[in-house]
Amino acid sequence: MTAPGRRSSTFTRLLRHGFTDPSAAERLLDSTELAPVRDDPVLLEALGATADPDLALHGLVRLLEAQPGPATARRELLDTLIAAKPLRDRLLGVLGASAALADHLIRHPRDWEALVTYEPRDLHPGVEEFERGLAEADDPVSLRVAYRRCLLSIAARDVCGTTDLAETAAELADLATATLRAALRIARAAAPDDAALCRLAVIAMGKCGGHELNYVSDVDVIFVGEAAGDAVDGADEGKAIRSATKLASHMMRICSETTVEGSIWPVDANLRPEGRNGPLVRTLASHLAYYQRWAKTWEFQALLKARPVAGDIELGEEYVAALEPLVWKAAERENFVADVQKMRRRVVENIPVAEVDRELKLGPGGLRDVEFAVQLLQLVHGRADISLRSGTTLDALHALAAGGYVGRADAVQLDDAYRFLRSMEHRIQLYRLRRTHLVPEDETDLRRIGRSLGLRADPVAELTREWKRHTSVVRRLHEKLFYRPLLDAVAQLAPGEARLSAEAARERLVALGYADPAAALRHLEALASGVTRKAAIQRTLLPVLLGWFADSADPDAGLLNFRKVSDALGKTPWYLRLLRDEGAAAENLARVLSAGRLAPDLLMRAPEAVALLGDGDGGGLDPRPRAHLEQETLAAVGRAENALQGVTAARGVRRRELFRTCAADIVGSYGTETQPAEADQGALVDRVGGAVSDLTAATLAGTLRAVVRDGWGDTLPTHFAVIGMGRFGGHELGYGSDADVLFVHEPREGVGEREAADAANKVVSEMRRLLQIPSADPPLLIDADLRPEGKSGPLVRTLKSYEAYYRRWSLVWESQALLRAEPVAGDEELGRRFIDLVDPLRYPAEGLGDEAVREIRRLKARMESERLPRGADPKLHTKLGPGGLSDVEWTVQLLQLRHGWAEPGLRTTRTREALAAARAADLLSGEDAATLDEAWVLATRVRNAVMLVRGRAGDTFPSAPRELAAVGRYLGYSPGHVGDMLDAYRRTTRRARAVVEELFYGAAGER
Repeated sequence: MTAPGRRSSTFTRLLRHGFTDPSAAERLLDSTELAPVRDDPVLLEALGATADPDLALHGLVRLLEAQPGPATARRELLDTLIAAKPLRDRLLGVLGASAALADHLIRHPRDWEALVTYEPRDLHPGVEEFERGLAEADDPVSLRVAYRRCLLSIAARDVCGTTDLAETAAELADLATATLRAALRIARAAAPDDAALCRLAVIAMGKCGGHELNYVSDVDVIFVGEAAGDAVDGADEGKAIRSATKLASHMMRICSETTVEGSIWPVDANLRPEGRNGPLVRTLASHLAYYQRWAKTWEFQALLKARPVAGDIELGEEYVAALEPLVWKAAERENFVADVQKMRRRVVENIPVAEVDRELKLGPGGLRDVEFAVQLLQLVHGRADISLRSGTTLDALHALAAGGYVGRADAVQLDDAYRFLRSMEHRIQLYRLRRTHLVPEDETDLRRIGRSLGLRADPVAELTREWKRHTSVVRRLHEKLFYRPLLDAVAQLAPGEARLSAEAARERLVALGYADPAAALRHLEALASGVTRKAAIQRTLLPVLLGWFADSADPDAGLLNFRKVSDALGKTPWYLRLLRDEGAAAENLARVLSAGRLAPDLLMRAPEAVALLGDGDGGGLDPRPRAHLEQETLAAVGRAENALQGVTAARGVRRRELFRTCAADIVGSYGTETQPAEADQGALVDRVGGAVSDLTAATLAGTLRAVVRDGWGDTLPTHFAVIGMGRFGGHELGYGSDADVLFVHEPREGVGEREAADAANKVVSEMRRLLQIPSADPPLLIDADLRPEGKSGPLVRTLKSYEAYYRRWSLVWESQALLRAEPVAGDEELGRRFIDLVDPLRYPAEGLGDEAVREIRRLKARMESERLPRGADPKLHTKLGPGGLSDVEWTVQLLQLRHGWAEPGLRTTRTREALAAARAADLLSGEDAATLDEAWVLATRVRNAVMLVRGRAGDTFPSAPRELAAVGRYLGYSPGHVGDMLDAYRRTTRRARAVVEELFYGAAGER
């Protein structure tokens, strides 16, 4: 029995050597198996040096118990362990890092002898050495045992620090190569007839092809087959490919299937042409035809790693040689960079939310970010520089830095981060030999990983800190890596350091989507050159901004506009500080400047509006309430000396708020790195329509106040009101909409009708004139054509005149137009009385008669045939085309005219509200209502997009490719998918037209 004092001393020693359960460790040390070496200090020191001393000690006892035969075998192991430091370090290192390899040693207790030899040739074995280690394997089970024995030696060198990360990954790839060859050898031996008929080459892809494999990973392959030249029966190509497919399938099963010794790893052939839907084996000609015609960008990216490893190596080399020219032309493909970045985003989006922060490989700042960035640069510059054509990430990164394609300091940081993250990944996988990239949450696991990486003081805290630090470095550099060298090339602040040549910079900009790389380089030089604080901040901002510009349909415009804004605001102290310090401002600005013409044009007229893009108290893109807008506008008018100055001030407020609305719409439609795009398209439409309508109403109120004050002082001789009509009255104005209005007045007590009418007409005339005067602010066109008698009637009438006209002469189309009437400015009481006057017209008691319904249908049919512009594609015309705005609005308005008298919910000027009310009243089905709503929202979004992109209103999709692509980006379509956008528009409006045919023209309309 151990004395209490001695136990206490041993207990303390065990704690000091890193054991977490000293009591259990003490019992194991007192076991019969370890009796001969119980007091040997060498053993305790060696155990304390492992990643998990408790695990290592437990594994050692199990291994001793498993030794076969008499006690001499156990004694041999112990004697060698104490006497031979290399074995001691290797064996205990493996036992302390990998429970799975400990289990292998228990099943095969003499395999520890593989760790005894310490010859120079054992330090860095290659494919030949591993092939010798697998040579005697002649079935799947013996192959697994031999594979694990070789893996044991790789792990031993790794955990002892004999090999670094790159060497370990290369050895794992070489072992995989030898294993594939052994598996193919077994498959050939099982089917010699098939083997004789064909040539079969195994091309390694992914990390195996790149000579940088993990401990546990799918081994990605592609198979190439041909008929054997000496086939004695003259087998045709089809028969040879069938034979090759049998051999390839058998080879995959040998590696992948689970046996009593487990499996090796899955062999994944899904990178082949057409993926899992394509044939497993193709001829070289078939591969070439596919890549020449059908392959996507990511497939050429994957071919960067292609390397023949097994089977007919000559055929494999022919495959690589045939496809290599196509790989290095991939960067010339349209939307090349966007395609690669979209693939990366898709990978991140598919990570479960609960796992994204623990994902070493796929998460933000993870290994895939490094690999994608390096591969992107290789594809862009490897066309002209063959030194970049390496399948190994770290080798390629070194070559990129040596050539000036990546800054040297950035490359060093990225290399360090990649090595650390890959080492973490290796240690995580090594423990159970399971394929995972998730950082464990259990503290024991984290402690073991931290200690295995040399973090001994506080392994868990140090590991977490280092992991987060390296992830942060990758996040920061992953975008910067692509753009920073462009700035170094033009700024030239570090003489003697390798930098991009002019041609390489041009190549990179073209790959990013810049149509005029020479101009882009001039802009970069103007922004980033020099040693001023302003230039230094620009050099910090531009790498990220360039990435956001490249994510748009027009990077050239984004960069040019940024230069213009910077030139205008560069001397203001807050501008660059806003972009640098407020997280949202820089990205919001980049989105706004590259999304089209309207927002940048508004901004250039008052660049200080950039402040709205920040996320501080002074900014914000939320629309302002109408009351606040009207209050600010009236206050600005009140400070003016005359009507012209007052209206100029009101138009200035309108310009700024239009910019706010445009910016919010663009940011909401594109999304940001921290906030996804708004999923509810209807909400975006309602927000824009409401904001622009409120802004227009406030502008009219301010203009009215300015005109009245300038001509009559505080009081106009007549009460005066402005009635919003059309999309204005419906709170649905777009960026390019005119303001449809009616003007109504009523003489004040004691004022003659002639004097009142002259004053009212003068007010209308002056309002229209002042709002259209050419200036830096966008004009506001007032359209009063919906008034009684149209363009032939007076611009303004008294309320009595309206009443007389509507009682005697009103036509059904005027009742329909009045459905949108809503007071927007002027005398509120007069506006309410006007609405009371027209309510019986727009919501007639008992609804419309049959003749009135037929008249509306005739008007609609005539409008469809006469008003569509010549040469326009009807199916893509958002206003008059089938299923477009007119179709939906007339259908809803017919329901309002027929049922508004009985259904209070229909008494609204807003199309979507009326549609929802009609659905609630069972006047149409939920499906039909959703179809009409979707089409109306989409058509409105297209009109808004056209105005944002082109800077002028339009009802059809633009024909210029860049403008069409920009509309697509606004609507959520990634680059290269404008065809999908147009198809979706036609499909949506076609469904809506079918509903319109039924509800507006058909039997259902007779309800």
